[in-house]
Amino acid sequence: MTILIFVGVLLVTMAIGMPIAYALLVTGVALMVHLDLFDSQIVAQNLINGADSFPLMAVPFFMLAGEVMNCGGLARRIVNVALVAVGHVKGGLGYVTIGAACFLSALSGSAVADAAALATLLVPLMVQAGHDKGRAAGLVASAGIIGPIIPPSIAFVLFGVVAGVSITKLFLAGIVPGILLGAGLAVAWWIQVRNETVDTPPRRPITDLFKAIIEGFWALLLPGIIVFGLKFGVFTPTEAAVVAAVYSLFVALFIYRELKIADLFEVMVNSAKTTAVVMFLVAAALVSSWLITLAEVATSVVDMLQPFMGNQTLLLLAIMVVVVIVGTALDMTPTILILTPILMPVIKEAGIDPVYFGVLFIVNNSIGLITPPVGTVLNVVAGVSRISMEKLMVGVWPFFIAQLIVLLLMVLFPQLVMWPAAMFSR
Repeated sequence: MTILIFVGVLLVTMAIGMPIAYALLVTGVALMVHLDLFDSQIVAQNLINGADSFPLMAVPFFMLAGEVMNCGGLARRIVNVALVAVGHVKGGLGYVTIGAACFLSALSGSAVADAAALATLLVPLMVQAGHDKGRAAGLVASAGIIGPIIPPSIAFVLFGVVAGVSITKLFLAGIVPGILLGAGLAVAWWIQVRNETVDTPPRRPITDLFKAIIEGFWALLLPGIIVFGLKFGVFTPTEAAVVAAVYSLFVALFIYRELKIADLFEVMVNSAKTTAVVMFLVAAALVSSWLITLAEVATSVVDMLQPFMGNQTLLLLAIMVVVVIVGTALDMTPTILILTPILMPVIKEAGIDPVYFGVLFIVNNSIGLITPPVGTVLNVVAGVSRISMEKLMVGVWPFFIAQLIVLLLMVLFPQLVMWPAAMFSR
């Protein structure tokens, strides 16, 4: 009955158009009434405590860093390095998109920010070269979702806070899976463009590559600083977010000089608005999370999944299917905040490494960003590229399949995640 109330109230409030954060609060209140525990002070206290977390301080700083990188020329210089390096090969602009997405994901940690930057810079170039616009935009959308996987990652911060898992370990474990997703996209792109006849720019001289690397050096340096600092314990993930924000501000203002002091107010306001949405979601979700624990909803879910508990692979496959389905209806942040407290007891009882599950879970949620009808990244790329959602969905599906195959391989072969995670953690 408790699960029915939780799911029913949540679905009804969402169906009538209530924002997710308010829907979660209403769901929490409904559970309190059902358990005969309603107290407005408890709701307020848990709402405040939900946002009162030191690790969550990483969210506003990563948001700020992403905003600065897009406005301050860091993203454009990274794309230019990839363009000079491989832009001349057949389908080279697609490989440029994938490579640039991997680099950008190591800067902002936001799929929406990365996808918007890539769509602005690369979709017109790909169309001009002769690529189908739907296919080009589909690749950009699919590449953009690598953002929440390669560190730094806002999604890993949220999961780590809610699940009580080391954010540093999650960051380091996400590096290779993010690269594997990029490799899967590269294979899918190669299959599609091998019979295309498109114009490719001439090979640029090696001096142009050196020039592009030198020009983009300060932008390319940030991922190395973040990974080095996390691996050797120089700073925590929260401190890494501050380093990323301060570093990107310094580079954009004083080295590249593309961001003016007068623009800072707008940049701060934009990042603050996005942060406010995320933090209110987190606070509201943790009210429901507390009640889910109190009502022993997780115990009921464990009982439902009991037939799979003896086989970790089957259990993970079942969970991944559920998350894919949920991802078509919910955005990434609410999915993480709603499902994590429900699934973590199941994962612990089954003896699955929480870091390994966290990586699979975030990869799955990232893929959900390109599934209709809610897919946030799909909507962003469609708007920026000025392409219909129907055309974009046709273009994105081969890359969606490729990413699902990579996720399946990570479920079937845990070493793809755990071995690199152990290597980076040494």
